[in-house]
This record gives sequence, C-alpha cells and structure tokens, in this order.
Amino acid sequence: MDLVTPGGGLRITHQRAGSGAALVLLHGGFGFDSRAWQPQFDDLTDEFTLVAWDAPGCGGSDDPPASFRMADYADCLVEFLTALGLHRPHVLGISFGGALALALFGRHPTLPGSLILTGAYAGWAGSLPADEVQRRLQRIGEDLTHPPADWLATYLTGMLTESAPEEMVGRMLALMSDIRPGPSLTMLRAMAESDLRDVLPTIDVPTLVLHGDLDSRAPLSIGRELHEQIPGSQLVVLPGVGHLSNVEAAGAFNREVRSFVRTASTR
Repeated sequence: MDLVTPGGGLRITHQRAGSGAALVLLHGGFGFDSRAWQPQFDDLTDEFTLVAWDAPGCGGSDDPPASFRMADYADCLVEFLTALGLHRPHVLGISFGGALALALFGRHPTLPGSLILTGAYAGWAGSLPADEVQRRLQRIGEDLTHPPADWLATYLTGMLTESAPEEMVGRMLALMSDIRPGPSLTMLRAMAESDLRDVLPTIDVPTLVLHGDLDSRAPLSIGRELHEQIPGSQLVVLPGVGHLSNVEAAGAFNREVRSFVRTASTR
C-alpha cells in the first residue's frame, strides 16, 4: 500500500498495479476502501495501470476534518493525482465515488480523460427527493452510534441482490466492518448536501454510465437521468445486478470497462 501526502496535509494510501493507460478507481462509502476493487485488479492490470485510493477517512488514509464536503474531497483527489504524476487518467467511480468523479470534473475539467459512473448519483441532493435524503441521514446517524456488527448487514442487502453467493456477502461485510464512524458520517453528509446536476451538461469527455438493473441504493432511474443529461454519454445496464456491480458481476463489469477505456484512449 503506497503512501502519498498531498498538499492539503492528509496522508493518502492507495494501491497501484499494472501498465498502460491510467484508470483511477474511486470507491463508495459505508466502510469501503481500495480493497473493494480487487476483482478489477485481478483482471484489468494486464492492459491498464490501476490506481485505487483510500478516500480520506477510509482504509489507511488520514481522517478529514468534520467540515469536509464534496469540493474538499475533489480537491484532495486532484492533489493526490498530481502527486502521482497522473494527467488525463480515466476515472471510474462507484456510488459516492461516482459523485466524486462528477465533482472532480466540475472543479477540474481538464484533468479526467474520461468518466465511468457506476451506481452513481449527482449527489444525493441532486438525485434523491429531499425527504429520502433526510431519512437516510437520520438512519445512518443513529446507526453509527451502535457497533457496526449490529447494523451493517442491513445496508448490504441493498447493495447486493438476494442471489449473491454467501461467500461474497461475507467478504463485503468483512470489508465494511472496518468502517470509521466519524469520517463515514462526514463522507455521507458531503454526499447528502451535493447537488451536481449543473455539472452534467458541461461534461465533454467520453462518459460511460454503468448501472445494475436491480440496484436498490441508486435505482436505475438515476442512472438513466445521468445518461440523459450528460452529452454523448453511453448507458450500459447490467441485468440481474445490484449496487456493487463491480463485485457481483465482475466479469461483465470488467468487459464493459475494458471496451470503453480502449475506445476512449484513442480519442
């Protein structure tokens, strides 16, 4: 696990492997970190350089201030990518990571070479009704006052389908069990307050919206809205797959990503 200290002073850990065009991987919330991308590291490093960060407050990275919001995460990501010497990388984000990819483009539009948005939102404020945003925040705020073992499984049922293998469910729960309550609440507040709809029509890089049709965390209607608002974007729907499509349908997911990045790299 390599370490980079961006200009903002936060130590950021990450995984890097492979060779070829750079593909930056941005994980979601709820205790996830760079380890969530293992199915991609197992398959795509033969053709691409994969770089997966641990967002502030996740994995081995430092905790952010409680005041951190999406713009701060985006600026921290830019400092991280600059420290690694990455320019015009392909950027793939899932859930929170998808919103972060949009925020990155909104604040630093010349940095990403392309975008892949998976189970993504234009921020919760930009994709969900206000009462649903409030309901999620209240529930999470309450749950985070209790031991993770008491409630994490109730969230995973909304991320994987009922047909997900028991081994996969156990592996994701083990990963999520490393959740850090304070930083996770900071991340989720950033997500809740973000409304990135104004970024969508300005996107001028190749963009793939990759969505599971059984995603109950970010319903497919949200993916369709992103696709409709982003000029020239592609929409690929993975059948029978939930929110964590990179894990539950890793083979199909990786094929779509490989094909898209190959094409985007030639533009």
